[in-house]
Amino acid sequence: MFYQLLKSIEGIWHSYMYWLISILVAIAIIFTNVSPLNSQTISANESNNEPEAELVDLAEFSDTLDKLETKWEADYEQYFDRNFSHSSRSAKKIARQLTDVKERSKINPAVIWAIPNDDFLQLMLVTPNNQFVVKQVRGATRKRLTQRIRDLEAGIGDRNSLKYLPPARLIYNWLFKPLDPYLAAEGIDTVLLCTGTTLRSLPFSALHDGEKFVVEKYNIARIPAFSLTDTSYQPRTDKKVLATGASEFDDLPSLPGVEIELDTIVPKLWSGEKILNQDFTVANLKQAHQSGSFDIIHIASHSLFDSGSPENSYIQFDDRKLSLDQLTNLELDLPQVDLLVLSACETALGNKDAEFGFAGLAMQSGVKSALASLWTISDAGTVVLMSEFYQELRSTPIKAEALRKAQLSMLQQKVYVEGTKVRGSAIEVDLPSNTARAELQNFNHPFYWAGFTIIGNPW
Repeated sequence: MFYQLLKSIEGIWHSYMYWLISILVAIAIIFTNVSPLNSQTISANESNNEPEAELVDLAEFSDTLDKLETKWEADYEQYFDRNFSHSSRSAKKIARQLTDVKERSKINPAVIWAIPNDDFLQLMLVTPNNQFVVKQVRGATRKRLTQRIRDLEAGIGDRNSLKYLPPARLIYNWLFKPLDPYLAAEGIDTVLLCTGTTLRSLPFSALHDGEKFVVEKYNIARIPAFSLTDTSYQPRTDKKVLATGASEFDDLPSLPGVEIELDTIVPKLWSGEKILNQDFTVANLKQAHQSGSFDIIHIASHSLFDSGSPENSYIQFDDRKLSLDQLTNLELDLPQVDLLVLSACETALGNKDAEFGFAGLAMQSGVKSALASLWTISDAGTVVLMSEFYQELRSTPIKAEALRKAQLSMLQQKVYVEGTKVRGSAIEVDLPSNTARAELQNFNHPFYWAGFTIIGNPW
């Protein structure tokens, strides 16, 4: 009897403790999930792959986002010493804009804001299906992030090694991995990246998840701020290209592939006009655009985004250097150019001022989108990438997607050089006979493709 009484008491005690623990766990879960901007959006439902209801304090999220965008707008206006038109949008309005693009195009876009801080990296995400996510990545301090980006850039510069892989994987784990479940939940395929200092010149396409590069997963574009970007979607119609450039310079290295590059674009792939060498002047480009209303302006000439004021950054014309602060003189917004391409530009990587110039290129020039590179690749590599990009752009209405497909052709060695001929391309392209032997190789290393990026409107 006594033994049975003890067992009965023990059973009651275990039952009591079980329910007490269950109640405490339930309370902990409730407080964890409803705390504003904590873990934020709950994970997607694995059974139906649909995102569940978000639990962030949306008012606080929108307020944080508005303050961030306002701060970055002021930074760009201070750097360029001008006022930019902008449209203030709440998180909900941004989601609706993304939904509109999704419904009218064949892509599924999202926006990521990445804000480096001394003690952590803050990530914010908005998707078409109203996922509003905030993450704080504690390991990614500003100091560590800066050092790993330097390691990545140095590794990519060594085009005969895989030294870029360790930092590429680490930065991916900081920047993309925390958001992967939310992106996967909606099948996001296009990412607009709005970033703070040290990240504005990061080659995002070269980041690696251990199996794939980012370029194998997403169309990528970088924007200065969502409110400073024309994100309207207009279906692409037949467009005209003004292909311009120079191959010889007084005080800069020659670009022997420029004539082949321009001949490939116009007339082999697109209709339009060409301005070459001594005719490639500021006045001639401006006059040609105003009389021809070109949708795409391609400039194959040295361009530099340097430290200091915008006066130190320039595009080299035959008659002079056009500094970044003078870019508005081209009046590329009258009418507005859909895409400005700088095929041979270079950026002072890691420099705050150079980052502003690069990320603000589309905004400063008045065009809807720009395509530029963070570093100068080989002359042959540029010809290959540009010929593939313009081929893809004929059938792919999304500019960021056309660039991605061109980059994948190089990464996957679908196009390569044999002798002085480009093989694997749908059109015949011959490189200059004096092309250096070192350039006659495959272009699968990220050095050759990861520096190019779409700036501004990706579609």
